[in-house]
Amino acid sequence: MKKQLITLVAMLLPMLASADAVEIDGIYYNLITKGKVAEVTYNPNGYSGDIVIPESVPYNGVDYSVTSIGFDAFGGCSGLTSISIPGSVTSIGKEAFYKCSGLTSVTIPNSVTSIGERAFGKCSSLISVTIPGSVTSIGNSAFSYCYDLTSVHISDLDAWCKISFGDYSNPLLYAHHLFLNGEEIKDLVIPNSVTSISNWAFYECSGLTSVTIPNSVTSIGDAAFCDCIGLTSITIPNSVISIGVNSFSYCSGLTSVTIPNSVTSIGNAAFQVCIGLTSVTIPNSVTSIGDEAFKGCSGLTSVIIGSGIKNIYSQAFASCPELTDVYCYAEKVPSMWIVRYGQPCTDAFDGSYIEYATLHVPAASVNDYKTTAPWSGFKSIEAIDGETPETQKCATPVIIYENGKLMFACATEGVEYVTDITCADIKKHYSSAIDLTGTYTVSVYATKSGYDNSDVATKEINISSASGSGELGDLNNDGKTDAADVVKLVNIISGQ
Repeated sequence: MKKQLITLVAMLLPMLASADAVEIDGIYYNLITKGKVAEVTYNPNGYSGDIVIPESVPYNGVDYSVTSIGFDAFGGCSGLTSISIPGSVTSIGKEAFYKCSGLTSVTIPNSVTSIGERAFGKCSSLISVTIPGSVTSIGNSAFSYCYDLTSVHISDLDAWCKISFGDYSNPLLYAHHLFLNGEEIKDLVIPNSVTSISNWAFYECSGLTSVTIPNSVTSIGDAAFCDCIGLTSITIPNSVISIGVNSFSYCSGLTSVTIPNSVTSIGNAAFQVCIGLTSVTIPNSVTSIGDEAFKGCSGLTSVIIGSGIKNIYSQAFASCPELTDVYCYAEKVPSMWIVRYGQPCTDAFDGSYIEYATLHVPAASVNDYKTTAPWSGFKSIEAIDGETPETQKCATPVIIYENGKLMFACATEGVEYVTDITCADIKKHYSSAIDLTGTYTVSVYATKSGYDNSDVATKEINISSASGSGELGDLNNDGKTDAADVVKLVNIISGQ
């Protein structure tokens, strides 16, 4: 019984959806009396053939302007072969033409401002679409699974650059070729009227070979030129402040990129898998390089990072196996975000074999880089000016023995101690009890990554009983332990 009830409800849903709709000349409308406007809506019998939507329809002596195509209005109408949309329509609703597998082309009039989510999704026979300059937003996945799309036609490049694209909504994802007034765009010149290139604007536009961006542009949106595999070079003007996430990722043909001094941040994966890049210069103005910004740039051999860099995020230069030289002009070692949000991060050079590469840094900072991971992992760290400063040496440690405890002090912080303790007085023993009374020779040196080992300090310690009594805190070697030895110890620890 329950199953039958569910089936009945499913059969009634289309009827309920159009219960308030009226049918005029074969097309169903929702009429809004107050505004005298009509919305094209679902037809319980479906639509087929060539449909021409009028600009207005009469009903009970009143003319209603057709201003929208509603949710799922033509959804699933596989028999629909063409659609003519009038200039009165301003919006195309969610899934309006979803799964209209018979449609081969769509021309959207210059009155439409918004195209809803999945509006033309799974229109499997659609090969071309014309989008006017009036459109300001296209919803998520508006042309998803339109695998036969080969061309997108526009008449207003300025308007196209400003469209608010939802995720994977740009029809170029499938068409790959953009036509302006009937001619395919290969050498793209962004108009001076554009200040920001929107997210996804030229996503997967593989027909592009070059891009000229004017000084009016201040930001390049996320995935704006992602996967433009025909693009070979890009010059970013000195007006751009930020380069968005995935802006140029997977541009496999890109062999050179110029980043100006105006840019302060490079977004996550901005140039990921740009396998044609061999070198990159990041200017002094850049303070942060995002996650995976240059990950997978397998042809990259050298990177120059400016002096202003403060943060380099996870995997920024990961999987760049040909990397041989990295120049970092920052005197203060940039943060590498080994841990973020409480979680461990993969280091910036993961998989780039930096153990075979050379890091070039300011001479005054060589030792700081040598002692900071992952920078310390480079095969060699050299001064940029060509003069490799002498490696600092750990200070010679001091040996202290008090109250049965052997201790060491060193003016160089963070060292480890390597010791050797011998006693000539201890011979072979034939019992389980060993008398530790005797003279011990203690030798120790200090070691620290990035520093040369210290000189070896040696001291003889006389233990007169197993408890370890004796004048063993004599740091100034005057034969007694007193306040002078305390002063000596303080001076040693403070590096004086």
